[in-house]
Amino acid sequence: MRLANKIAIVTGGGSGFGEGIVRKFSAEGARVVIMDVDADKAQSVAGELGKGVVAMKADVTREVDFAAAVELALEEFGGLDVLINNAGVGHTPQPMEDVDEVIFDRVMEVNTKSIYLGAKTVMPLLKKKESGVIINIASTGGVSPRPNLTWYNASKGWVITATKAMAVELAPFGIRVNAINPVAGETPLLATFMGSDTPQARAKFLATIPIGRFSNGDDIGNTATFLASDEASLITGVALNVDGGRCI
Repeated sequence: MRLANKIAIVTGGGSGFGEGIVRKFSAEGARVVIMDVDADKAQSVAGELGKGVVAMKADVTREVDFAAAVELALEEFGGLDVLINNAGVGHTPQPMEDVDEVIFDRVMEVNTKSIYLGAKTVMPLLKKKESGVIINIASTGGVSPRPNLTWYNASKGWVITATKAMAVELAPFGIRVNAINPVAGETPLLATFMGSDTPQARAKFLATIPIGRFSNGDDIGNTATFLASDEASLITGVALNVDGGRCI
């Protein structure tokens, strides 16, 4: 029960890393609002976990949806302590100049602008209570970029820099901000990053991970739980690699 009495919003909490975070947070005593563009998946997770988890359909590129999530957290649970910016999208491997502008804009809106909108929405509340935690899900691609994923890599590098800047600015208000850099994981985005989900493509990716497996929701859920807990009360501005040694 390391997160007992904590109230969290998790974007993209209906599947992948986000679902892993929601499940672990719930198990550790937190109450959770799931924001997800896929309402059915979000409601399925919330329905399985029970009374302490609620779900809403949300587009993280819309400030009004963040405002609605905060309102839901206040109505259902009476407050907010933690924001997990997990929602993200990628693009298929291709030369940087071949990425369509519409896809580029979508990557930047979901992966970067959403963090700005989340901060804009929750910061007045967290500053007023002089406590809180923000965790941004970045990527090893922001530290050690893979070729032909340039604009995705760039968006995650932005997340890491934003995390550090947020941490410095918000420390005087008692608010901690950290990032998690997962290696390629067993999520719906895996096939996008590989181009196709084949044994050959998986073997190529796994060859770059010394521990020899992809990340999963439990890995990221466990890490986020620690960073959100009081056990990490002196940790801020960190971008923690959860990568099986890929970035060594």
